[in-house]
Amino acid sequence: MLAIIFSFFISALTCLFIIRYSYLYGHLISDPVKGGPQKFHTRLTPRIGGVAIMAGMIMSAGIFIWQKKIFATETLLLLGCSMPAFLSGLSEDITKRVGVLWRLLLTMVAACLAFFLLDAGFTRLSLPFVDSWLAFIPFSLLLTMVAVAGVSHAINIIDGYNGLAGVIATFILVALAYVSFKVNDLFLLFLCLSMLGAVAGFLIWNYPNGMIFLGDSGAYFIGFIIAVVSVLLVNRHPEVSPWFPMLLVIYPVLETLFSIYRKKFLRGQSPGMPDGLHFHMIVYKRLLQWTVGKKSAKYLTKRNAMTSPYLWVLSLFSIIPAVLFWQNTLILMVFVVLFMLFYLWLYWQIVKFRTPRWLVWRSKGSR
Repeated sequence: MLAIIFSFFISALTCLFIIRYSYLYGHLISDPVKGGPQKFHTRLTPRIGGVAIMAGMIMSAGIFIWQKKIFATETLLLLGCSMPAFLSGLSEDITKRVGVLWRLLLTMVAACLAFFLLDAGFTRLSLPFVDSWLAFIPFSLLLTMVAVAGVSHAINIIDGYNGLAGVIATFILVALAYVSFKVNDLFLLFLCLSMLGAVAGFLIWNYPNGMIFLGDSGAYFIGFIIAVVSVLLVNRHPEVSPWFPMLLVIYPVLETLFSIYRKKFLRGQSPGMPDGLHFHMIVYKRLLQWTVGKKSAKYLTKRNAMTSPYLWVLSLFSIIPAVLFWQNTLILMVFVVLFMLFYLWLYWQIVKFRTPRWLVWRSKGSR
């Protein structure tokens, strides 16, 4: 419990320090107000919230060592493995010159380290023929690298509005902590709880007013931890279905895959090019109409913050059944398919202006 409390306070205090003294180095670590289709904030904002979350986790590891926890070494190894992913994101946050491909490759390197140092590799997916292939180490390694990098990038993809990625990551970590508790895996349980403390320390400054952003460093670090914990949980405990973590992360993963399809095949663009058609962006543009036309920072910030709860609720349509049926592969598969169909239906309904009226937030007196 001490590690969790300290991870929260160290993360929160680090965020406060970054915000308080951002004027000294704001040109290096801040996100400009304008400059792309994915800019929805109203002031120059520090974008290295990942540094605070990493600081909280390092403090947790220190507490584990001080308390002589048997899993202290594993925690240090995991944080060490995460460094290529974290540092690639931090480099992008500071220089804004590290491309998506390099970040993905370095996150794959991090996954490779976890594969060999922590035995965090895919061993089963409960799919015919695929499980037999996973006994072949190179195939397992390749799939692990792609999956871990994919989940890490997916968390970054949904990091578009205040509190969006942070709260969804919180939901996922709570679910992983719950199942870790059920199977009595203290390492994964305390790791998830420590991450929850660190993310909460960041969120109190990020939501609703967006005083600091997660940044690529934070998104890739959180995504990496979620992915590796998921792999370890399935590997260590045969009773946990491999489709449990898949259902947990289906929203950000599907958002990423659909984004690639939309850009590459529907619009003829490079998948790495930013656009304004992510699910959270069309929710902002089409559903939150009560401040349309208002330009003050107060209204724009509030509109930004009110976008995230729509996506929090959407994510719960996958996370709740995942927690309820974490041992039942067939039911989890069904919910994965149902969520995908629901996501696609709702996306096209909003795009085609067929959204149910009760989802649209208009100002009083508007039609």
